[in-house]
Amino acid sequence: QVQLVESGGGLVQPGGSLRLSCEASGSIFNRVAMGWYRQRPGKQREVVAAITSGGGTTNYTDSVKGRFTISRDNAKNTVYLQMNSLKPEDTAVYYCNTPSRVADNYWGQGTQVTVSS
Repeated sequence: QVQLVESGGGLVQPGGSLRLSCEASGSIFNRVAMGWYRQRPGKQREVVAAITSGGGTTNYTDSVKGRFTISRDNAKNTVYLQMNSLKPEDTAVYYCNTPSRVADNYWGQGTQVTVSS
């Protein structure tokens, strides 16, 4: 089972940027797709971005297209989420995960992103 640790969250002003990181343990990292998810206050958890195992294909939810970029470095067992032009509605706890862990409803602690002036 892959273990995941998210980091990089914090408080940022509207229009600012943050880069989230997700470090994975386990030798299968480079064979699994990865996703970034978020849970905004009072909302259900939602997928934000996803990337295939080799990094060749990415997908984004409409609200973050053009502002967020997902990437991965398989040599470092790490997936990233670069977030630019942040808005208050991006405030959420952000999680990374694999499809199998999502199916098992297994989540890490996430990293808090707060966008506020």
